[in-house]
Amino acid sequence: MKFTETKIPGVVEIDISPFVDARGLFARAFCADTFAAQNLTNHFVNANTSWNPKVGTLRGLHLQEAPHSEAKLVRAVRGKVFDVAVDLRPESPTYCAWTGVELDAERRNALFIPQGCAHGFLTLEDDCELFYLVSDIYAPDLARTYRWDDPAFGISWPSAPTLISDRDAAAEDFRP
Repeated sequence: MKFTETKIPGVVEIDISPFVDARGLFARAFCADTFAAQNLTNHFVNANTSWNPKVGTLRGLHLQEAPHSEAKLVRAVRGKVFDVAVDLRPESPTYCAWTGVELDAERRNALFIPQGCAHGFLTLEDDCELFYLVSDIYAPDLARTYRWDDPAFGISWPSAPTLISDRDAAAEDFRP
């Protein structure tokens, strides 16, 4: 695996190193020892999937607060999405900054998002599916949603969403 740091400390794009032959390819998508060596969370307790049939679908920005903060490893297993992490760790030098990576099922890349960062994505084509590994249990009372277009973050989405949930559309501005 190849690990590429983004502009936000701890948010890392991960590319596979495939072995390719006449049968197709084989690649390691996760290894606890390799993640630990990169100082990334290597213990996950949930695996989630998100299927999105329409281009322009936006999900996020979502975060779960302590004591059940979540790290996420997100991969597109079908289609392409613009995946975003927003740093909401007050002690971070990139507090309120964002980074975005195009996750592409054909490329098989992933994004690691550490605890304390909000996450969201926009589908770039029809029929997208994401697969997540998550480091902590879901705690609905600690789940937070922030506006996808909050001026505090200034995210440059590739296009405006055409489909968004009522919950995400009603999210309030972030207040540090």
